[in-house]
Amino acid sequence: MTSLRHIDAYSYDLPPELIAQVPPPERDGGRLMVIDRSTQSITHRQIRELPEFLQPRDCLVLNNSRVVPAKLQGLRTKTGGKWEGLFLGLTDERHWKLIGQTRGRLERGETVTLHPPNGSSKTLALELLDRCSDGVWTWRPQATEDVWELLDQFGSVPLPPYIGRTEFRAEDRERYQTTFAQTPGSVAAPTAGLHFTPELLERCRQRGVERAEVTLHVGLGTFRPVSVTDIREHVMHPEWCTLPPETATRLQQVRENKGRIVAVGTTALRTLETAVVANGWSGWEGESRLFITPPYEFQAVDVLLTNFHLPKSTLLMLVSAFAGYELTRTAYATAVAERYRFFSYGDAMLII
Repeated sequence: MTSLRHIDAYSYDLPPELIAQVPPPERDGGRLMVIDRSTQSITHRQIRELPEFLQPRDCLVLNNSRVVPAKLQGLRTKTGGKWEGLFLGLTDERHWKLIGQTRGRLERGETVTLHPPNGSSKTLALELLDRCSDGVWTWRPQATEDVWELLDQFGSVPLPPYIGRTEFRAEDRERYQTTFAQTPGSVAAPTAGLHFTPELLERCRQRGVERAEVTLHVGLGTFRPVSVTDIREHVMHPEWCTLPPETATRLQQVRENKGRIVAVGTTALRTLETAVVANGWSGWEGESRLFITPPYEFQAVDVLLTNFHLPKSTLLMLVSAFAGYELTRTAYATAVAERYRFFSYGDAMLII
């Protein structure tokens, strides 16, 4: 057996046609694999049946981060060469953190000129301030508008690379965003939340299930590939998250009342685990570098709803820690055999 520290332990064969390229016709119309850790059983249901597996006094924890138009395109002012970048967040000085690519090497002080995706003649210049060791660049925009206003003008929402089309369709603008998204900052959707309609959330409420929200802005930490053989050597890129004090108090009461904390997505789970380990049930805000691999003792989450993840990804390692390594391998093999749809627009599993 391959050591659980070896990257190959988290590999699996996925037929390309199982990678979902478009969302299902209805948000809650996908399939739901239910994995019961106590019985080691796997059953096949539908997303809209989720309330049947929740109990009164449980609490759904949703990541309310909003996907921003983080994909940027422009030209190097000095050479006219093409440049592409991805907005990752802001520094303490309100400078932009980006990763990017262009022909040749950029120098400090150089500028790129951004062009809006709608073809208007307006431009925005970014000045390169520094390049960090992890490949992230810091830039200063030569404009006074709010960052989100500028991104709305000059950015587009980036599709995941495994979706084989370069541009958003009209349906993507609605469907690659959760119905409860509020706080802008993510460069990719917290995909487990994409399955929820207001009606599904209302049915959960009618069953006696509470709802709480946290924020984790999805960035490189979630989707950067693991490039090392020994996964212990992988370094997570920081992602900003917050567990509001009032939410923390509420979730502590859920536990005291014998309810279960149900994380909707790995990002909600990582936020809760980061915050509770750092500060207990008192609220917390900061950067998470939490990298969860087997074995891991979970302190804040009892149930996990999540999509199916890429081979050799940090997210698959997290699921393997939560469900158990062998049960996770069985679940993924079953998902392939049963023709589940994978990744962002795909189906989901509920681990209870």
